[in-house]
Amino acid sequence: MPSITAMNSAAPATRSGLLTVALVGAEFGWGSSGKLSAVLSALHDRPTPPLRFIGMASGLGRPLLAEHTVDGWYDLPDDPGRMTLAVDELVRSQGVRAAVVVLDGAAATALLSSGVPTVFIDSLPFLWSEGDRAALPLDATVYCAQKSVELPPECRTVLADARGLRWVEAVIARPRAAEPEHGSRRDAGRPYRRALVSLGGLRAPGLDPEHYPRLVVPAVLEALAAYGIEEAHIAGNLPGDLAGRLIDSSAAPPRTTAGPLGHGAFLDRLGACDVLLTSPGLTTLLEAGGLSVPTVCLPPQNLSQIFNGRYHSRALGAELRVPWPQDVLVEDEALALRSEGENHALERIYGAIGAAARGDDRQHIGHALRDGVLDALHRSTGVGRWDTLTTTVGTGGAAQVADALLEVLGATVHSPDPSAPPAPPEPREPRVAVGAEATRRRSPRAFPPAP
Repeated sequence: MPSITAMNSAAPATRSGLLTVALVGAEFGWGSSGKLSAVLSALHDRPTPPLRFIGMASGLGRPLLAEHTVDGWYDLPDDPGRMTLAVDELVRSQGVRAAVVVLDGAAATALLSSGVPTVFIDSLPFLWSEGDRAALPLDATVYCAQKSVELPPECRTVLADARGLRWVEAVIARPRAAEPEHGSRRDAGRPYRRALVSLGGLRAPGLDPEHYPRLVVPAVLEALAAYGIEEAHIAGNLPGDLAGRLIDSSAAPPRTTAGPLGHGAFLDRLGACDVLLTSPGLTTLLEAGGLSVPTVCLPPQNLSQIFNGRYHSRALGAELRVPWPQDVLVEDEALALRSEGENHALERIYGAIGAAARGDDRQHIGHALRDGVLDALHRSTGVGRWDTLTTTVGTGGAAQVADALLEVLGATVHSPDPSAPPAPPEPREPRVAVGAEATRRRSPRAFPPAP
């Protein structure tokens, strides 16, 4: 994880007249921070009460949010018991009135336990089974589940118990540049010359952050050079000088650069490239679709990326993903393990990537991946529309989440501040109807039809 000492030392601004909102993104890739960035941009575009933002956890994605005003960042302990105490203290000391949490169930649960109305963004509802139920904050004030191309029955059963369930469209940022018309590439018919390679956050429990790029990046660069790409940029949270070493040791395109990009800068680079090659994080695929950028899916880093790559190819009607060789990972074997919970499948995937990176067959794996990337690039030229996945789920999710937060804040303005000391009881008869009303509000909602 990058050093965040300076971020932690930021002093909180005065809270006078401001409503404080806590932001939390899962410590898993950069997609969560991209969604928080999109929601903050949507809030900026609409009239709001005076707001102040603080961040909790989300260490991996903090640099991506640098273009937004966040008064301070605060680490949270991993231990659930200690996390609850830490969150409770932050809620009191910072005057937190509401929270937006992306995919961090433990943090959302801790905030709810501290009395903070919480908007939870679940961008991967298609993943869950009974084995994941305990990790999901199904009591969230508003549970924003992002619409999906498919929703297996086991996921429906779990989400049926989300009391504040609200289906939202893709939570992605609006492109800064003008969108292409009718989903076609602005320069359709011209060979690709500029490529963007996106590897994401590259942080996951139990996986060395160098393993995936060491296996994939040389193969991608060689395929791009063979295709005729003249300019490439590798974006992602690559550790240390790894990117430079991989470029120097590969047959790369003539002008190849590397380095992480903030969310806005990434979208600008994405809109300017001819083709994107990405580990298939859903946020990136949806953002690329919104800009109609030709996209090839690199081998999956985790369970959700197996689903994402398959959904992407199916929506576009072409096999645009590069799977791992069968002797590295059999995807269906990993998918079969998800009935016991996501972590069981992740252990299988991480173990396979690690074993391949440490093994003696790296050259064979590299050749297979290079050929797979080159084949996918050639197949991609036959795709007529690149926005199909994105238009299927819609692009208004960031605005919908922003509206949900404003609804919650509107309610909290008339509610006691959870950070304030309890007021002494008034000498009047207890209002039993209030408790009954609260009980009714917390009863499970009927599950709406799947989007």
